[in-house]
Amino acid sequence: MNEPFNHRSSPRRGGDWGGANIWEAMEQLRSSFNPKQSFRMNRGDVRTGILALLAEAPMHGYQIIQEIEGRSGGRWKPSPGSVYPTLQLLTDEGLISSEPSSGRKTYSLTELGREQVESDPDSSAPWESANKRDTPRAGNLAKAGVELAQAAAQVGRTGSKEGVAEAVTVLEEAKRKLYSILAED
Repeated sequence: MNEPFNHRSSPRRGGDWGGANIWEAMEQLRSSFNPKQSFRMNRGDVRTGILALLAEAPMHGYQIIQEIEGRSGGRWKPSPGSVYPTLQLLTDEGLISSEPSSGRKTYSLTELGREQVESDPDSSAPWESANKRDTPRAGNLAKAGVELAQAAAQVGRTGSKEGVAEAVTVLEEAKRKLYSILAED
């Protein structure tokens, strides 16, 4: 009885539902459907993204991060630790310049930078090629999977022993139905 409180092992309404493993399973399910994690960027994509954005309009660093996140549908948010060093590198290469404005540096393409962007018109921004790979159907499936994991976790946290058992049956049936869809394809 002198053990510290642990939400993963404490008894719930209706008794202990054997639930230490349910938390790991729910986290694994939730993370496997996390749309932000499914979006993998390649080396150089921050650079390409910055150049693509600055070809449209001058921006400051935080604006660039927000624009990339917005255009990728929230799946890619580059860190300041990748954006700002890239901005400095592009400045050193003479492709962009910065100008102080309202206490921030606003970056814009130089003539050399504009020439480089225009020299490869077939090159697309990283978020555009990723959006082509990801269909809306996959996004809807990911959202539904996350919501299912959240609902199952809620039942696990607050449900009775009988409610948890019923939820397990529902999830097992859902799994069988999903695999039957794959078998039909």
